[in-house]
Amino acid sequence: MKRIRSDLPFAFVFVFVLGFCTFFSAVCSSDLVISKLDRRIDLSSHIVRSSVSLKVENNGADAVSNILLPFPEHQAKKMAFLSVVVSEGKGKTKESSVSLPIEASNPEGTPPGLTWYSVTLPKALGKGGSVSLEIKAAFTHILSPFPEKITQSDAQLVAFQDGAHYLSPYAIKVQSLTIKLPEPKVETYTKLENTKFSGSEIKYGPYDNIPPFSYNPIVVHYVSNNPFAVARELVREIEISHWGNVQITEAYNLAHAGAELTGEFSRLDFQMRPHIRGASAIKNLVAKLPPRAHSIYYRDDIGNISTSNVFSDSAKTLLEIEPRFPLLGGWRTSFTIGYGLPLEDFLFRSEGKRFLNIFFGCSMSDLVIENLTVKVVLPEGSKDISVSVPFQVKRSQETKFSHLDMVGRPVIVLEKTNVVPEHNRLFQVYYRFSNLSLFREPLMLIFGFFLFFVACVVYTHADLTISKSSPSYLAKLQWDEVQTAIQQFQSIMKRCVVVHDKLEASLRDLSRTGDVQACKASRKAADSALKELAKELKPLLSFLQSSPQAAQIMPKVEELVLKERELQEKLMLKHTTVVDSYEKKSGGRDIENRVAAIQQKINLLRQDFDELLEVIDEI
Repeated sequence: MKRIRSDLPFAFVFVFVLGFCTFFSAVCSSDLVISKLDRRIDLSSHIVRSSVSLKVENNGADAVSNILLPFPEHQAKKMAFLSVVVSEGKGKTKESSVSLPIEASNPEGTPPGLTWYSVTLPKALGKGGSVSLEIKAAFTHILSPFPEKITQSDAQLVAFQDGAHYLSPYAIKVQSLTIKLPEPKVETYTKLENTKFSGSEIKYGPYDNIPPFSYNPIVVHYVSNNPFAVARELVREIEISHWGNVQITEAYNLAHAGAELTGEFSRLDFQMRPHIRGASAIKNLVAKLPPRAHSIYYRDDIGNISTSNVFSDSAKTLLEIEPRFPLLGGWRTSFTIGYGLPLEDFLFRSEGKRFLNIFFGCSMSDLVIENLTVKVVLPEGSKDISVSVPFQVKRSQETKFSHLDMVGRPVIVLEKTNVVPEHNRLFQVYYRFSNLSLFREPLMLIFGFFLFFVACVVYTHADLTISKSSPSYLAKLQWDEVQTAIQQFQSIMKRCVVVHDKLEASLRDLSRTGDVQACKASRKAADSALKELAKELKPLLSFLQSSPQAAQIMPKVEELVLKERELQEKLMLKHTTVVDSYEKKSGGRDIENRVAAIQQKINLLRQDFDELLEVIDEI
């Protein structure tokens, strides 16, 4: 197997940063010291979660209000979530703790390759003071499938690279690192001093007296058959109805971003041994909905032909979806789920305003959303709208028109990229709405039905008949008669075409069977049928010629009649020529030469005939 290189591009970034350690330490020297640091990296899914518990001490004379957190640029770009809270030590977070304010920072003299964040402490840290913090971060697309392509029967191998030492501008007295794997199967991992592999965990450390910006690269190449479920795009629409319902619709564009499938896919092998032949496939999806969700539906691009089940209890409602086909690496699918929620569970009042209090992210766990759009559709007439979201989003507003809307419903559009389950937090939309607006649509319906019944009464009592002696009425009758005659004329012409086709078919039968007598009988029947059609056509032509309403269309009608007669003559000539040639026992090539010119003329006449028939049909 191809060996994993530890000198990949982002490792080069660290080397680049290390070249500036002396310079940067001089610029950002600090009296802060991390007395103890425990770092834990969870690799059990494709979302890499890092949890760091540390204790910071101030050995200087000046109080410190901010702590700096550096991240390599390649990690910062893929970091989806970051929070810092005050803890009680040993990884226990205070129940009352809220995430401390975090801002992007750019300390003077910072070398390239690092992204900095500044954490504001709840109170300044004085001389000899200490504080315990819990730093949690989530990263997406940071794992590399290795190899990048696998067959259906192969296990999915993933490479993870980081540093055994925590990157910090402060000296660390004691630190350790624990990496949790999805299963106890490792291809290779970097072995350093104080390294231990036990069960499904790799432990590095403890390491004592680590200077600032220490970096010791590690690589873990392990088995991870957990599917890499990524929503390339998710549009989540939340529509509020003050008649008692909140309707939620989620449109997913889902892909498997793990190792791509190479070779053919065998449905039989997958059905017989799904845990071996497609172990990393997305076999089903589970959406955790609020407990009182109702009217749940699911459909994909061609309808609801997949398997779905709903399990509900007092605490939650689970929607289990089994797609029409398992999603293997590189495959994708699109589908939509929808459900309703009781309005009283999510809409409240505060200081004269109503506010919606609902979750921001999607209902599926371990799903990375590259582009999330949340649309909150407020009732028509809502005003003084404001939004409170616990993290940064892009906000805009648009208008949606639905049934019986007059000015449209305001829609708050919130967009965010790189969304993980940690973003599934409550957000609020505040607005003012008058109760009188609730009666707008019922009144419109009542007024509309009233006008309809008034119109019906007027219609039944009014005499709207047109006098039969008026010129307009007579002209309409004449035009109706002309249209009826034209339709009958078209029908006769089409019947003539049928006779022509039968005549041509008799020649084909003659070439196949050589039965001259049967061919002559077909000719005789065709002559008789065409004469009968000519008799039917004569009174129609006389009527159209005498009607002023048919003056515009009559030239086309006469031209079509002439074309039909010419076509009839040429067909009869061709028929006579072919029959005579067969009676004289002429060769097939000789017969084709004799009728070639006639057939060419027949083709031209047929084309003109069809074009004229279409012109008359459009008039």
